[in-house]
Amino acid sequence: MIALFVLTSILAVWFVLLGAGKVLGLPAMAERAAHVGFTVGGYRIIGLLELAGVLGLFVGWTVVSVGVATAAGFLLLLTGAALAHLRAGDRPPALVPVIVSAALVAGYLTVVL
Repeated sequence: MIALFVLTSILAVWFVLLGAGKVLGLPAMAERAAHVGFTVGGYRIIGLLELAGVLGLFVGWTVVSVGVATAAGFLLLLTGAALAHLRAGDRPPALVPVIVSAALVAGYLTVVL
């Protein structure tokens, strides 16, 4: 249970920071959106999905199917992020945050199951 708490906490902080930045349209996020070919409005939608996913992580503690669906959603989102970065011409080191995030989500999925 401690592993689930730790993974959920790390993912929650990470995705709240990313999601809130996108929803608020912070300049750094607006630049990233433009870089990967998204509008600020499209990025805001992604941010809202990230924030909703944070709630799903916590619900997953008691409703396993919600935790599994949330983890699957995050993995799809992160796959899209990786593809967007590659399409934008980013080099592999730019994918490190996506890869680390995906590994943490996979760990959450393993523990919640």
